[in-house]
Amino acid sequence: MITLLQQQYELVLGSRNTLIDYLATIDNADFLKENSSFGRGSIRNLLVHICDTYASWIGERALKKQIIYLSYNNFNNIKDCSDYFKTIDNYINEFIAKQNNNYNALIEIPRNGEILQISPLQLFTHVITHEFHHKGQIMSLSRHLNYTPVDADIIR
Repeated sequence: MITLLQQQYELVLGSRNTLIDYLATIDNADFLKENSSFGRGSIRNLLVHICDTYASWIGERALKKQIIYLSYNNFNNIKDCSDYFKTIDNYINEFIAKQNNNYNALIEIPRNGEILQISPLQLFTHVITHEFHHKGQIMSLSRHLNYTPVDADIIR
């Protein structure tokens, strides 16, 4: 039986895949171009930051995995970033399966030397809304680079 969070993540994946397909049309030099007006500086950096956040909250904190974070410079094109997202998908699938449809029971998540008591639903919502926040920045940055962004909303 597919769970509610699995269904929701499928919607996220549809939006993300639309974004990845769009970004594959962007010149690689523009993909790597730094712009200090957009947080992490480049489309590539924003994508890696999204993945790092999933890896940190879901992989490292919730699933207790040892995560090795690579520098932005290890990701040279959209395929490298897309491959990182596949790793993230595995973390999310494991996280969802681990919850046994009990998304409101409190779990302990370490952060900054303290233990947070949060629900799997809160944690899941945190990471996917974080992705969408930065997806908006990516679309705006691509517009500044003279591209026309596609509609990558959940409902399009």
